[in-house]
Amino acid sequence: MSLEELIPSSHHKSHIYAILIRTSLVISTLIVGLTIPFFGLVMSLIGSLLTMLVTLILPPACYLSILRSRVTRIQATLCIIVIAVGVVSSTFGTYSALSKIAEKLKS
Repeated sequence: MSLEELIPSSHHKSHIYAILIRTSLVISTLIVGLTIPFFGLVMSLIGSLLTMLVTLILPPACYLSILRSRVTRIQATLCIIVIAVGVVSSTFGTYSALSKIAEKLKS
């Protein structure tokens, strides 16, 4: 559910509410980005964990889980390779982000 769906139906024709909601979201994001000292590093940590999980690990894992008995050896092997690449990439990305955050905290 988006915030714009919370606008009462009597005010849907007026775009001022949608503009105000979007503007407040952009301003709040700006404030968070300016107040957190290394916001980019925190976002890279979250990105390395979640992006790899959502794009490379979960889809083949769900595919294998759903089509358990109908998966051929080649399909299962390819899915396992994709999952392994996702895990390795996520590990390196997380390590890199954590080491940069630790480096920033020391200085």
